[in-house]
Amino acid sequence: EVQLVESGGGLVQAGGSLRLSCVPSGFIFDEYAIGWFRQAPGKEREGVSCVSSNNIITYYSDSSKGRFTISRDNAKNTVYLQMNSLKPEDTAVYYCATIRDYSLFGCAADTWVWDGMDYWGKGILVTVSS
Repeated sequence: EVQLVESGGGLVQAGGSLRLSCVPSGFIFDEYAIGWFRQAPGKEREGVSCVSSNNIITYYSDSSKGRFTISRDNAKNTVYLQMNSLKPEDTAVYYCATIRDYSLFGCAADTWVWDGMDYWGKGILVTVSS
């Protein structure tokens, strides 16, 4: 059974930091690109960031670039999203998701879309207070 279990969410003040973690199981982790989406109340789901299976290619949305850093540890089967300088508009449910990384095309602006993913986590809430 495939699972992606997110942790690290919670309530933080604006300007603060959080680190999200995602631990997948049930598939060969180092064959998949993996990363994060988010959905804020009343807004469409947004691709936030991803990292390729070989940990070389990364993608960041305009809203996350410069403040968030994604990393993966293939030995620990874990992906992290370090979120700094958080803003109230970062408040959302954050979802871990993954896609089989054929030819390292899985992590890119035009492929990191919700409907294209192979597996999704249940999501974790991040709330940033002003």
